[in-house]
This record gives sequence, C-alpha cells and structure tokens, in this order.
Amino acid sequence: MKTFAKTLIVSALLITGTAFAETEPTTQEVIARHALMKSLGGAAKALGGMASGEVAFDAAAAEAAKQALIAGAAGIEEKFTANVEDAGSAAKPEVWTNWDDFLAKGKALGTAAEALDVASAETIGAGMGGIGGSCKGCHTDYRVAN
Repeated sequence: MKTFAKTLIVSALLITGTAFAETEPTTQEVIARHALMKSLGGAAKALGGMASGEVAFDAAAAEAAKQALIAGAAGIEEKFTANVEDAGSAAKPEVWTNWDDFLAKGKALGTAAEALDVASAETIGAGMGGIGGSCKGCHTDYRVAN
C-alpha cells in the first residue's frame, strides 16, 4: 500500500477515534482508559503527520511516539480489567465477554509498534498500516460508534 494511502487510513482512524463518547466519564477507571486512548491517538497522530509530510520528521519525536504506542499497548489490559458502568465509556460490553480476543488486538498494536522503523518519514509511512489496522480492528469490535 502506498504511503499516502496508509497515512489516509490512519488519519481517518484518528478523526473517528478522537471523540470517545458524548458524555464525559466520571469514574477513575474510565477516565484512565480515556487518557490511555488519547495518548495512543496522539502518538499515532504524531507519526502519521511525519509520514504524510504534514509535520517535519523528528527522529527523537518519532522514537518517543513509538515508545508511547508500545507502552500504551502494554497498559491496555490493566486499564480495562475493571468493567465499570459509566455513561462516558465508549467500551462495548464485548470487551469483557471476549476478553482474550480484546487482549490479542491490544497485543497486535504493541507488535506493530515494536516493528515500526522510525528512521525516516518514509519508513514510518511504510509501517503505519499495521498501526492503523490494529487500531481499526479493535475499535470496530470493541468501541461504541458515536
């Protein structure tokens, strides 16, 4: 897939993934989940901006964003362990009824992030399909659409 197409896919995911729910969360567990998802989205957006040329390539910032994705993916299990009722949550009940699949999709994000070559804007672009695909796969199954 061409770099532009990958960047377009990731951008679309970020645009649809930024509005988590119309109601703000009120429980600490869901607030923490939202913070994690915003962190992941911000890291993906930074990398996508470099890949598309909208943002100048910055090796240190690219590595920091990559590490944020890796750490964030590793934190998914901890942040989602508690199934808490909160009107501000965008998590579907299927997160907990399909727990192993949900965790596998989170691990796929970590694997894609670990494999991401951040040596240049071009190499970032080449790997963003894996990042965007893992985000989309999880959001499609486990995130409430707004």
